[in-house]
Amino acid sequence: MAVDTFHFLVWCHIVSGAIGLVAFWVPIASTKGGTMHVRVGKIFTYCMLITGFVAIGISTTTLIAPVATHPAPELKGDAALIRGIFGWMMQYLAILTINLAWFGWLAAKNKRDHSANLEWRNVILQVFLTITAINCLLQGVIIGQGLMIAISFVGFATVATNVWFLMKKKPGVFEWQLEHVKALVGAGISVYTAFLAFGAVRLMPSVALNPMLWAIPLTTGIGLIVYHQQKVKRRYTRPSKSVEQASPAE
Repeated sequence: MAVDTFHFLVWCHIVSGAIGLVAFWVPIASTKGGTMHVRVGKIFTYCMLITGFVAIGISTTTLIAPVATHPAPELKGDAALIRGIFGWMMQYLAILTINLAWFGWLAAKNKRDHSANLEWRNVILQVFLTITAINCLLQGVIIGQGLMIAISFVGFATVATNVWFLMKKKPGVFEWQLEHVKALVGAGISVYTAFLAFGAVRLMPSVALNPMLWAIPLTTGIGLIVYHQQKVKRRYTRPSKSVEQASPAE
């Protein structure tokens, strides 16, 4: 039963994730705030939420039947390793994806009413992410997987920056855009990482846990976040035309 459910969820995960990963690039490349950006951005957000929830189901079936759901010879039937990487860590990455997608969506939706960002789901997701990040770290220590330990700190950093923004009484006029960019690009990083790493288990099992493979979407995503956040900052800090044209005597 767990194995059949696992395979069904994997196909659902592939479909929703693939649509989301293609949609991811449209808001990145299109005019910010334009019709295409908003419409396709919604599709991307919905896909990330669906993909995250399906991944929770995948990780749960893995925890129940680790070897049966992951029979790859390279894993050598190591139930502890499979539970750690494809159970606990995947569960953590699923919550991370949901957290970032929902937080980023609300940051834009509530740009004129910051207090609305403190709605119960947004708050609970910070708690859930903290718990799963701690568990990922501890499980990594138990089975000696440095990858799990390292990646858990992404969750801690996410919660810290999310809470920092949520607790602000009056954020700056463009801070919501910085959080929007950080969160939704971060959600894309999370899912691209999962697709590359967990998908490699079936296609290229020998490199599935290679840190270099995991670093590709991470470094690309961080670059995109920094680039677009700097564009936002320049837009709001650029001297006005009237000031630029004013003479020294004025």
